[in-house]
Amino acid sequence: MEKVVLGLSGGVDSAVSAALLKERGFEVFGVFLDIGLGGSADASAVAGMLGIGFEVLGISEELEERVCMPFSRAYLNGRTPNPCIMCNPKVKFPALIAYADKIGAKYVATGHYAKAETDSATGRALLLKNPSPNDQSYMLCMLPQHILMRTVFPLGDMEKSAVRERASGLGIPVAQKPDSMEICFIPDKNYAAYIEKRFDAPPEGNFVDPEGVILGRHKGIHNYTVGQRRGLGVACGQRLFVSAIRPEKNEVVLTPDGDGTSEIYVKDINWIAFEPDKTFKASVKVRHSRVEYGAAVEPASGNARVFFDRPVRRPAPGQTAVFYIGDMVVGGGEIE
Repeated sequence: MEKVVLGLSGGVDSAVSAALLKERGFEVFGVFLDIGLGGSADASAVAGMLGIGFEVLGISEELEERVCMPFSRAYLNGRTPNPCIMCNPKVKFPALIAYADKIGAKYVATGHYAKAETDSATGRALLLKNPSPNDQSYMLCMLPQHILMRTVFPLGDMEKSAVRERASGLGIPVAQKPDSMEICFIPDKNYAAYIEKRFDAPPEGNFVDPEGVILGRHKGIHNYTVGQRRGLGVACGQRLFVSAIRPEKNEVVLTPDGDGTSEIYVKDINWIAFEPDKTFKASVKVRHSRVEYGAAVEPASGNARVFFDRPVRRPAPGQTAVFYIGDMVVGGGEIE
């Protein structure tokens, strides 16, 4: 019987994934990745109910070094990283792979809504969208080939309602447990307070327009992200949004709503489907949403310049751009 190590969070998605893997004939070992906040009880209950192996692995030190600290420093430098995209290739999946190697398991699995396949022509691992609105391929775009080759996504073609229905039918105790929407290490969603506990809070400064004219006072650059419209507290007769953050001047630049960009630069790209040597057409996501934009992607030495078919709302530096051709993830990288 083939062994598989499953990231078992205690939520409905990973619980149903465990049941599906058992049905497919795998010997399943559930692993709860403990970030230092506890919370393994639901995962343990699911493992006991399904009769699968269960282990709690501490990953708090790796998370601090490779995700939490870089996340905080990026915010202080006016950038807006996505910590889940950082965590998957640097902490979460490596921890599962290491445990799989320890027990002699060939595969690892998670409850993500995505698909992993092998291209029969090239031998490369492919990352594909889940066809439902719950697709999470965006969050997995930085997984390297050696991890994708060993990864199974049991919910690849399922949608959320079907997963909950399956969980209820199986009597899984977390069938109606609400989805977790926050960053795991900032459960109250207060990024600014989290950063202030770790570093000296950046001082107040000026809101300015693109020419440097002062429009008001901000509460510290770590409270803002590019693209933000709400909570600015500046009244000037028109709707404004954050178009840039200048940490060297402690300024937050505000621009009238509707200003967009036709071009972005993306660095440190993880090419998945193929490594392009010429410009190609793609649909591009520039934030975690369902919206994709048509564009031409011009690769250059692991980076790329993206030319949109029409202007898009300016994305935040530090966020991730992901390139798709149909349902296939070509690659993704960090927006400059």
